[in-house]
Amino acid sequence: MSRRAEALAERIARAHRALFDFVEAQPEAAWQTHCANEGRTVGVLVHHLATVLPGELNMIRAAATGQPVTGITPDILDELNARHAEEYAACGREETMDLLRRNSALMVSAVRELTDAELDRAVPVSLHWDAPVTAQYLIEDHPLVHAYHHLTSMRAAVGADEPLSDRE
Repeated sequence: MSRRAEALAERIARAHRALFDFVEAQPEAAWQTHCANEGRTVGVLVHHLATVLPGELNMIRAAATGQPVTGITPDILDELNARHAEEYAACGREETMDLLRRNSALMVSAVRELTDAELDRAVPVSLHWDAPVTAQYLIEDHPLVHAYHHLTSMRAAVGADEPLSDRE
């Protein structure tokens, strides 16, 4: 097992634990709180994070095996996110958290299995304007940073003042 992969997996797990802890500490009404800078509710953002993890994992696996990532651009992603927000506006908290737990565990487990050579492999990624980026970059930019990005928006929307702890 790669120490780097293990460290990345643990960072993702911590990010997702911070998300779980945040949601579980909120009253039920917070689930429908609108996140002004996102244009979505807390619940929709959590559902979004849960549902995109398999796609993010597919990108990571493609890069790790030397396959270019094609077919998804920033504009397409914006369209998919808008459609998701409409379709899942009434998503349930318990079901969404279960989905997040399952997909998070899948991501963490898969990242742990990567070798250093796979982490270092770079391929063109259409979502990043065909820049040749590494599998490690995709891991850091998607399941890791993505979780903190939306968590910060959710925390601001509900007025959570205490700083996020245990990031590293």
